[in-house]
Formats: sequence, C-alpha cells, structure tokens
Amino acid sequence: MSAMKDIFAIHQSEYEASPDCASAAPALVKILGEHTDFTDGLVLAACLSFEVKVAVSFRKDNSLRFHAADFNERKRANIATLKYKREDRWANHIKSICDYFWRTFDLEPKGLNVTIQSTVPLGLGLGISTALNMATAYIFKTLYNLDLKQDELAFHAWKAQSTFFEKELAITNYLGITAPAGRSFSVIDLRLKKRRGIQFLPEPWEMLLTDSKVPRASVDAELEQRTADCNTCLSVLTPSRNRSIREIAPRELDELLGIVPERKRRRCLHVLEEVRRVSEAEEALSRQDYVNFGRVVNKSHASLRSLYEISCPEIDWLTKRALELDGVLCSRLVGQGFGGSTLTILKSEEKEAYLHRLEEYERIFGFRPIVHEVSTGAGLHILDH
Repeated sequence: MSAMKDIFAIHQSEYEASPDCASAAPALVKILGEHTDFTDGLVLAACLSFEVKVAVSFRKDNSLRFHAADFNERKRANIATLKYKREDRWANHIKSICDYFWRTFDLEPKGLNVTIQSTVPLGLGLGISTALNMATAYIFKTLYNLDLKQDELAFHAWKAQSTFFEKELAITNYLGITAPAGRSFSVIDLRLKKRRGIQFLPEPWEMLLTDSKVPRASVDAELEQRTADCNTCLSVLTPSRNRSIREIAPRELDELLGIVPERKRRRCLHVLEEVRRVSEAEEALSRQDYVNFGRVVNKSHASLRSLYEISCPEIDWLTKRALELDGVLCSRLVGQGFGGSTLTILKSEEKEAYLHRLEEYERIFGFRPIVHEVSTGAGLHILDH
C-alpha cells in the first residue's frame, strides 16, 4: 500500500526524479470554538500525529504534474493556464499556492512534479486540505528561500486559497498548523489572527478520535443557516455592526425574547458561550486544573447538542457512555457535526474499557466505529531523505 511507502521512493518511481524538497504538515482538531470563525471568535486546537506529506521536483518544461499516491490519481496543469478547474479537485489546492506565491513574491514560475501522501482520515474535519496547502507553502518558502515567519506563511497560504477559490475562508486551521512539535494546545484569536501556545495535558492523559461512521450528506446549508441565525441576533443587538458576538453579554440575549425566534437566540447563545469557554479552558490548563478543563469541554458538547443543534443520537451515545468511565476526562463532538467523530481525553489504563463499550454501539446503531489513537503532532517540518 502506497501510504506505507517512503514518499521519496514514490516520487522517484512516479517521475524518475528525486524530490528537490519534501515537507509534512499535521492534521488539526478543534477542541473548542469550532463554529466561532465568523464572529472573530476564539478556538482551542491541537495538531495531531496524522500528516499530509508533499514532495516536489522541478521540471524542464512548463507542466505541472500531480500524483495523489493514496488514491493512485493523477492530474495535470500548465503554468500558462493556471486556474481553478472543478475536475482537478485536490490538485486545485496546490495550484492555488503555485499561482499566489509566484505572483506575490515575483518568483520565476517553473514546471513541477508533485507527490502527495496522507495519513489523515477523510471526512472528520481534521483540516486535510489546509495541511496540504501549508505543506506546499512550506516547500515554496524553502525552495525559494523566502524570509517568512510561520504566522506569515499561514497568512499567505490562507490568502492563496481565498483568492484562487474566490471564497473568503477561515484562517483558523492555517494558524493552528503552525504550532511547534510537542505536547501543546493552541489558542487561536481570530480577531487578532494570532496563535498562542498553551501546555497540553501531561501523561497519562491520551486522546482518542472515534469515527461514528454515521452517513451524512453535505452539511453546508445547515451550518450556513446557523451563522445566519446568529447574525440575525447580532443585527438586532448592534445594528451598526460595531461589535461581534464575543463582545455581547448573555443578559443582552435575554432582551431578544419575543423579538427573534427562540431557535436563533439559542444558536447565538452557543457561540457567545463557546468563546468564553475557550478562555475558561485556557485558564484551567494554565493552572493545571484538568478537572475543570474537562468540565468546560463537556459543557461545550451539551451546548452543541441542545443549543447549536448539530449533534445526533449516535454521537450523544458515544460521549455519554465515555463519560460513565472514571478515567475519562471529557468527550465531545468535533468537526462540522451531524455525525463525524468524537474526541475523548482519558487515562491510558481506561482505553480497553472504552473500546469494549463500542461493541454495544455497533449492536444498537448498526455502524462499526473506527477508533484512532492520536497524539500531538510533529509540527510543520521539512522531511529528510
């Protein structure tokens, strides 16, 4: 299987050329604040041990060749006609970096051979496309010797995507991926567009990501509706739009009773409280108060279920059953919702008991969950041959 092979060997076999540079970028899980992007919110995130790897070698012509090793897929493009094409799917992400960096930094465009390899599970909202973009941007920084700090690199990779796809994307994942290697969390302030680090839980605490395997269609329309609901509340509370949701006090939402539908008020309340929960979690971690940190994370899931309404019976069952175990600190939905996965932080010795409970899940719901043992990642880095 190609995912087990060395990316240098895959690239050599595909193009009969050794990579001029290869890099890796970690996946990212957002533990708190997932749905506060649109309101200059706060996000607590962690880089994971899953990685996207990219290898690049220069060509002698103006062609761009892309090879996704895990899917055995190939795409082609040309420097002269570098634009978004729907059928190019994943290759569009790399094209966006090429186009933006060549133009923005006045670099000489050159044909490229590109190989991609990933260990990131698909469909769980772990930022696989951002990791691909950041790994490619890091290669450009290295090959062209660009003097860019990590947060500057994140800004340019984010700008490249937003420009190429003609869509204003959130910068959250880009900043989160710049976290250094080691056991740490990131707090991402979307108003300042800055990331700050905070110590992760010490051993023996571990993270498990449980894929519920609940089938789902696109959830974009549902999530857009929730953003619109929050913005309705905001337009009533601050018509001039000179404040964001994070600046509103909960008591102000009480004033909306009878003015806006209760559903919209509930969803706005979730976002408002979620921003505050990130600050509470950061404070608890700084005091090494892990019990209170766990409480904050568990409250967040309850809010996602009851106020923001993006959970489902299967996810709620997974979190509830996990929390019945003494050695489990917290468990909550991560990702876009309506299925997807849970993140559970537990003591090492509780792992077997947790896995045993999942047998009951399959009997009840008919889906076989997949459990991924994850740790904090190695950060954004260049790969040695």
